[in-house]
Amino acid sequence: MTSKELRQKYLDFFKEKEHAIIPSAPVVPENDPTVLFTTAGMHPLVPFLMGEKHPKGKRLANVQKCVRTVDIDEVGDNRHLTFFEMLGNWSLGDYFKREAIEWSFEFITSEKWLGLDPRRLYVTVFEGDEDAVRDEESIRIWQEQFAKVDIKAEPVGGDKIVTYEKRIVPLKKADNWWGPAGETGPCGPCTEMFYDVSPELGEIKDTFENLVKNFRLMEIWNDVFMEFNKKADGTFSKMAQQNVDTGMGLERTLVVMTGKDNVFDTEFFQPIIRKIEELSGKNYDEEESKVPMRIIADHLKAATFMVADSVVPSNVERGYVLRRLIRRAVRQGKILGIEGAFASKIAEVVIGEYKDAYPELEKEKGEIIEELDQEEVRFRQTLEKGLKKLKEIVKKKEKSSGFAARHRKDFGSKSIDFNNLISGKEAFDLYQTYGFPPEMIREELANFGMGYHKNEFDEEMKKHQDLSRTVSAGMFKGGLADAGESAARLHTATHLLLAALRKVLGEHVSQKGSNITGERLRLDFSHDKKMAPEEILEAEKLVNAAIEKNISVKCEEMTLDEAQKSGALGVFGEKYGDKVKVYSIFDFSKEICGGPHANATGELGKFRISKEEASSAGVRRIKAVLE
Repeated sequence: MTSKELRQKYLDFFKEKEHAIIPSAPVVPENDPTVLFTTAGMHPLVPFLMGEKHPKGKRLANVQKCVRTVDIDEVGDNRHLTFFEMLGNWSLGDYFKREAIEWSFEFITSEKWLGLDPRRLYVTVFEGDEDAVRDEESIRIWQEQFAKVDIKAEPVGGDKIVTYEKRIVPLKKADNWWGPAGETGPCGPCTEMFYDVSPELGEIKDTFENLVKNFRLMEIWNDVFMEFNKKADGTFSKMAQQNVDTGMGLERTLVVMTGKDNVFDTEFFQPIIRKIEELSGKNYDEEESKVPMRIIADHLKAATFMVADSVVPSNVERGYVLRRLIRRAVRQGKILGIEGAFASKIAEVVIGEYKDAYPELEKEKGEIIEELDQEEVRFRQTLEKGLKKLKEIVKKKEKSSGFAARHRKDFGSKSIDFNNLISGKEAFDLYQTYGFPPEMIREELANFGMGYHKNEFDEEMKKHQDLSRTVSAGMFKGGLADAGESAARLHTATHLLLAALRKVLGEHVSQKGSNITGERLRLDFSHDKKMAPEEILEAEKLVNAAIEKNISVKCEEMTLDEAQKSGALGVFGEKYGDKVKVYSIFDFSKEICGGPHANATGELGKFRISKEEASSAGVRRIKAVLE
């Protein structure tokens, strides 16, 4: 089965189950200031999971492109990825546990659909704690499914030893509970499906933890049951609208469908890896080449999709993640001995492989190539500066210690004089400022018969990681529910700003991207020159005049065709289904949008433009706040 066939089978299956098929949202969340990237299909649907009516109904399904950055350091093994596709289906207060589990089992095992062997399927459920009881209902439903194919399925005992008959594994909240997205909100137990990818190793008999850690069992699907609402006092109550949110990893599912034992041996990566082999002159099957090639393939695929959705390299937020991915890939290219710039050459392969499923890649090809080329040039310049700095540190060390660097050949295979180590802080500065990874610092210092204090370096790294986590926790502490009011006000202000810019600068102005945090809005728009101070002031005045009038924000549902005929602006045309929401602010603004919004402009407060700057060629960027 090909990836294209797998995507289509999934959508066809849920279409038969009366689900509306909705398009993939961008990898940059449009209305959620609490996360950097769309990490699951449910992200764009949070308002609807919380009770807002979806224009397509109560049953939805799609294939969502996702970026997940928590596993960057794990990329290179057989399953962790930065970019991946998630097959998802949702019930917004319609069906619940029974249908979700029955349909999961049917899609996985039915010959009409995936036709996977039910004897190789193992599942987990929530084991219960002081907040909620063990999910006996899911256990019973799973037992019924396995019984249909004459398989006895019992829960494991306290030792968590999985066997052929004991294939239902109750686990704690850390593994089998979703949410809430913030401090409060929808949450509930989940049940995950795992598949035995190595049946040739014989009968399964080991702890569940070992089976997953050793890649014997691979997770392919997760059904989340949003059954409870976590309140501010920490207690849980049953939700009036109980939802189902499921996710099936396309790449991992294709692994089990094709009998492979890792994602990099599938069609998702082989064309990219062949290109890396060509550029490096190395063979993927050589042990020392495998991990670097996997990292390059994963990171540059993710970077390609991120740039297509308007992310550009920078030192903050999404741009920093993009920069880190590109630079990490370039470093791996150095390890493989690739000469010259290569990132955009890999991107061209990615675009060729994915353009049918995601046409925006072909549309943004010029931008993708340009950004990757520029970032690679910048990084190579930074590396040169870093090497210069390293040599200064070496000279300083030689001078202070009276140790003269001997010729490299005197050290045989780069042996190190351990009386001559630079400090861990100096090594960490090379890592943080110039992007030198530890292995590169070691390699370059070894050329001088030197090394660095590893314990000190590790301490500096730990401090840096703790700080990063603290900042991230502060930035992304709440879910959309917690940041909802602020996000709604800023989102409405973004509509007013776009309308004001079209009045001041002309109707050629269109939105090229937006980002909302808890404190400010950012709007990228098409315009080929810097705004004059009086133009900025005029746009600001127009927005504040609309706010002072306290105009109601009106929402209507209509077909895409009706919306376009009504004069509504559509910013991301290719992502809409056939039914859309149109938000109108009297005759000032009319846009197709997914929300959230204030009820009236008077709720916004005073609007102030804090910065106007270039974003990219022909695109300007405004940052603004509400006071």
